[in-house]
Amino acid sequence: MWGGRFAEGPSSVMREINASIPFDKRMWRQDIAGSKAHVAMLGQQGIVSAEDAATISAGLDAVAEDYARDGVPEDLALEDIHMLTESRLAEKIGPVAGRLHTARSRNDQVATDFRLWVRDASDQVLTALDALQGALLTRAQEHADSVMPGFTHLQSAQPVTLGHHLMAYFEMIARDVSRFSDNRARGNLCPLGSAALAGTGFPLDREMTAAALGFDGPTRNSLDAVSDRDFALDYLMAAAQCSLHLSRLAEEFVIWASQPFGFVKLSDQWSTGSSIMPQKRNPDAAELVRGHSGRIVGCLTALMITMKGLPLAYSKDMQDDKPPVFEAHDLLALSIAAMTGMVESASFRTDRMRGLAESGFATATDLADWLVREGGIPFREAHHITGRAVAAAEAKGVRLDQLELAELQAIDGRIDARVFDVLTVDASVASRMSFGGTAPTRVRAAIAAARAARGE
Repeated sequence: MWGGRFAEGPSSVMREINASIPFDKRMWRQDIAGSKAHVAMLGQQGIVSAEDAATISAGLDAVAEDYARDGVPEDLALEDIHMLTESRLAEKIGPVAGRLHTARSRNDQVATDFRLWVRDASDQVLTALDALQGALLTRAQEHADSVMPGFTHLQSAQPVTLGHHLMAYFEMIARDVSRFSDNRARGNLCPLGSAALAGTGFPLDREMTAAALGFDGPTRNSLDAVSDRDFALDYLMAAAQCSLHLSRLAEEFVIWASQPFGFVKLSDQWSTGSSIMPQKRNPDAAELVRGHSGRIVGCLTALMITMKGLPLAYSKDMQDDKPPVFEAHDLLALSIAAMTGMVESASFRTDRMRGLAESGFATATDLADWLVREGGIPFREAHHITGRAVAAAEAKGVRLDQLELAELQAIDGRIDARVFDVLTVDASVASRMSFGGTAPTRVRAAIAAARAARGE
């Protein structure tokens, strides 16, 4: 393809290090689409004849049929999916295939193909995240009233509802949806027509090719267009952030499935056993999601380091842009599917959750708030009084609401019988009526708003 300048061919090592076909072959659909849009524009502009354009387009369809049926062969001598496709095209239609590359460089070709691939990947992720959000909403609706301990520092803090807890992850995923959507919109410009780096003297209609490929328009600077990989970095940044959210949810499931907690039983579909301990039920899927997040963050780091010192325009370093994106996408797709399955099929032990919520003095803040609200006591003083009440309950081995009124009044005489209205976990969660709070009515309202936003 480029041997006219060279008297000798590349060494075997050069051939291997230079070839990207083993990984960029997965962009064959995007390469075919980009080539068809390009040749249609060449024919429209009279740069190639209408007959040649039709022949090339039909030949590309035939190559695509071969790839779909037989897979994409790996020929290191042809370097990449772009040269392989052009070679296969020549086998089918002869020398006229050489007209396809008129007014085009592999630089703008690969930039276009890669943008198309990342756009498709973003759409796949958005569909998968929608399913995960649907699962979270369904389970949150089921458990809008189910009381569980809320934690800070992994210590029992205040009672919340399981529905509220699951909706926290819905909000995280909503931000991930926003990030992938923003990246899709920001990167939806077409580099095709930028050629190697400086544009071309041929009378191209770049708006035509951009529209044919579903882009919002052509890129505005040819140097930037062929060297920009922000769209790939943005995708990886969104993927990394999403993977962190999935990892946090996975960690919750790992903790909750442990015997000391016993909050959840994972289905057989998402558990494994032990080769030596018959009683084991391991949350391996959740642990792998947690592990995948590290690899996805590593993919982001790899591409950032690759791009950090490259001058304009294209450098061969950028051939290494695709493996981290492909790897991250595959790992993220698996992680989202796994977490969706776990959320959908998990059996939540709400009795266990309630028991631990009641046993950790989680309503202590409610007592302090009551002292402020009903007794007019400054919060810092109320905090001190409540701390003494917790110590008394702990010494007696009972919950706060199981202390006698006389015992509470011995700590502070301003306490009266009305305090027992706020000391149960149900009263606690019901009182959290501030916007975004854990009160069941608020949780149901949040679910309804989310469903409305989704058009449900």
